[in-house]
Amino acid sequence: MEIVDLSEEHEQLYFLCLEDWSDEIKEAGEHKKLWYNRMKDKGLRVKLATDDKGEIGGMIQYLPIEESFVEGKDLLFINCIWVHGYKQGRGNFQKKGMGKALIKAAEEDAKEQGAKGIVAWGVSLPFWMKASWFKKQGYERVDKMDISILLWKPFSNDAEPPKWIKVKKKPKKLPGKVTVYGFINGWCPAQNLVFERAKRAASEFPDKVEFIRIDTSNRDVFLAWGMVDALFIDDVQITTGPPPSYKKIRKIIKKKVKRLKK
Repeated sequence: MEIVDLSEEHEQLYFLCLEDWSDEIKEAGEHKKLWYNRMKDKGLRVKLATDDKGEIGGMIQYLPIEESFVEGKDLLFINCIWVHGYKQGRGNFQKKGMGKALIKAAEEDAKEQGAKGIVAWGVSLPFWMKASWFKKQGYERVDKMDISILLWKPFSNDAEPPKWIKVKKKPKKLPGKVTVYGFINGWCPAQNLVFERAKRAASEFPDKVEFIRIDTSNRDVFLAWGMVDALFIDDVQITTGPPPSYKKIRKIIKKKVKRLKK
């Protein structure tokens, strides 16, 4: 196994989160590529894990916490760590130590950069980005927001613990129309997929639905709302993890359009 920095050769694979076999992930558009091009000069680092045959099976991306969706200082923040676990495409690389090797490499890099610690986030439920996995790697819980757990590993005694940035305000329904708000940052193809599906579904009702894009890759915009990726139909937030299908999003919008006519 080897941990290597992202090269231009593998950028497209990284933009698809190693799921180049998936037609669904390609629906997410080029938001991840645009985000990467903005953030690579602001301290974003990406590392890949390869097996003994040189096949890429895992990735980790992290950046200065000041550029993340978490409040903190002099720390690095792990947006995500992912080891490909599907039978399709490149196959299942999980439970072979790639995740541990990736996070160790990120920690060593963080120390070399002079960071006072490294931060991760996970969920309390047993699926992607499990908080329990980070705890096994020596991370401590410092904050919680619903099922999202914020964890960290400080490197110095004067490191200040990070905090979730909480929601500041929520969208309001526009009179006379169904209002769809798509909050998009670009860092996560799964959330980009939700945005693209919602935009496409909204476009099918041009006279009845107003689609409003909130670009949270602009940090001032993100801080004003306190939400990085989200979908609201009228004033109701739609759960986006896992991503709802296009059919489901369209069904919700259509139902609200029918109510307008009454």
